[in-house]
Amino acid sequence: MDENERLNEDWNVLMSFLPADWRRLARKTDALKGLRRNKTAEGCLRTLLIHLACGYSLRETAVRAREAHLANLSDVAVLKRLRKSEQWLYELCCALFEETRLSGPESASARRIRLVDATQVKEPGKMGTQWRIHYSLSWPSLRCDYLRITRSRGQGHGESLSTLPVSSGDCLLADRGYSTAHGIGQVVRHKADVIVRLNPQGIRLLDAQGHPFAWQQCLESIGRPGQISQWKAFIPLEDGSAVEGRICAIRKSQQATQLALRKLMKKVTKNGVALEPETVLFAGYVLVFTTLSEVEFEPHTILDWYRLRWQIELVFKRFKQIAQLGHLPKNDPESATAWLYGKLFVALLVEKLLAHANSVSPWGYPLQSQRSP
Repeated sequence: MDENERLNEDWNVLMSFLPADWRRLARKTDALKGLRRNKTAEGCLRTLLIHLACGYSLRETAVRAREAHLANLSDVAVLKRLRKSEQWLYELCCALFEETRLSGPESASARRIRLVDATQVKEPGKMGTQWRIHYSLSWPSLRCDYLRITRSRGQGHGESLSTLPVSSGDCLLADRGYSTAHGIGQVVRHKADVIVRLNPQGIRLLDAQGHPFAWQQCLESIGRPGQISQWKAFIPLEDGSAVEGRICAIRKSQQATQLALRKLMKKVTKNGVALEPETVLFAGYVLVFTTLSEVEFEPHTILDWYRLRWQIELVFKRFKQIAQLGHLPKNDPESATAWLYGKLFVALLVEKLLAHANSVSPWGYPLQSQRSP
């Protein structure tokens, strides 16, 4: 079997994992509009996957697509096709998310929930510049409602809620990298709410009497794994005011705690520092700070909402590790958004492939069924 035959066989297998109506979605979203030659959904998607899944630059993608007789495009034409395919890639992501039945609590539909995150990317080559993509996905549509690209280092380039455009009524879900007083304060000033994973050692918290929050006393009151508790807390701001909220905590299982401690030990060993007793204590709990009303939202609801961000994070962890972030069209927000959807699509496809390989069949893909294009 020559190389082209093997590639075609692999592509036929991969097509069995795509959403059933992926070709129709290409036509519906005008992803193929403007193509004069090689005007097929297969050729277009395979060309894009060379760039998105393999991490090749636009120029190398064009060369490889031409050599494989997929498309005769220049690097500029590949970039334009990526822009044209933004809606198509988005629709493909939604279809794959729907297959995973990734859903949240019913109460989540009452608000505009935004899943906030950032990730670093590096241009190809040893001297490639590092960049940070800041983005927000609306739930449950998973529409990217905000995207900004900055240098990975420098003033104002870190993870912060203060740089996001926020509207009244928004509820922002973010991980511990966004656990800062300034960022949370900015969100509250816009009459929005937060559910943020706490970094207790990186943010100052006070109790109702204005004393430093008694972490050890509170956490040790949670006796068993899976038990949930909450406490009122205040985050003091620079102007003398304070953000009122509450801490919702759940105790991890012994296995999850040991896993967290092993990761911490690797980190401190690598950095040559000692493991603080407080760090060991915090490893046994998931700690979330929220400004949502206690009357309307019980602590288990808050933690259930936070799971939405956690589920998305699992997908993005996969795309960071497996999809391999390659060349980023950093100067063009439109292209960057399409690229982001494309990377998410690759990650979801990999998740589906792995799930079938592990549990469906020993040969790693489902039996073919007769399905019309």
